[in-house]
Amino acid sequence: MGEVTVRQAIGADLAGLVGVLARAFYEDPQFLWSLPDQRGRLRRIERIFDTILRHEALRHGTVQLAEDDAGTTLGGAVWLPPHHWRDPLSRQLITAPGFLRGYGRRIGYGNAFQGACWKAHPREPHWYLYILGVEPDLQGRGVGAALLRAGLERSDAAGLPAYLESSNLANVPLYQHFGFTVTGRLALPPGAPEIPTMWRPVDKVSGMRTDS
Repeated sequence: MGEVTVRQAIGADLAGLVGVLARAFYEDPQFLWSLPDQRGRLRRIERIFDTILRHEALRHGTVQLAEDDAGTTLGGAVWLPPHHWRDPLSRQLITAPGFLRGYGRRIGYGNAFQGACWKAHPREPHWYLYILGVEPDLQGRGVGAALLRAGLERSDAAGLPAYLESSNLANVPLYQHFGFTVTGRLALPPGAPEIPTMWRPVDKVSGMRTDS
C-alpha cells in the first residue's frame, strides 16, 4: 500500500471517490437494509454517493481523500462544517432526483434513514463526519485512522466538537479510540440495523491517541 497521504478532494476526484465509497459501503448494514437486492446495489449506491458529493459536500471544500504514493484513492471522508449538516429546502430539491434514482422503489427506506438522522442530530455547532469509507481490501490497515486524524485536526483547530452516526457497529471501537462516545441510537423502523450516534467533545482533544 505504501505511504498514506490525506488531502482535500476536488471535482476531478469525484468519479474515483464515488467508486471507492460505494465498494466500501456495499455490505454496510444500512444499505443491506435499504437496498437488499444485490442486483444493481453497487450502481445504486454509486448514484447516492455521487449525489451527496456533487450537490451537498464538495462545494464546502471539506471532503478528504486518502491516497498512496502512486496517487491511487484508498478511501475518503465527507465532513460537513458547522451549521451545514442539513441543506435548505432549495438544495434538497436539487438532490432529490439523484436520491430517487439511487434508491428507486426503496426511497422510503432512504427517507426514513435521513429523517432519523435529522431528528437525532445535535444543534450545538460541530463538525459532522457524514461518511467515511475505505476500499474493502484495505480496511483495518490504518487508512480510516489517517482520514479520521486529518479531519479531527480541523475540528480541534476550530475548538469544536465532532459528531457522527456509525452505520456499522464494527466501526464503533475505532471512533471510541479517537475520543467519540456513544450518545444514543437512531430511531429507525422495525427491522432496521442498530445505528449509534457518537459525539466527541472538545475536552477529548488532549487525550486523543494516534497509534492506529
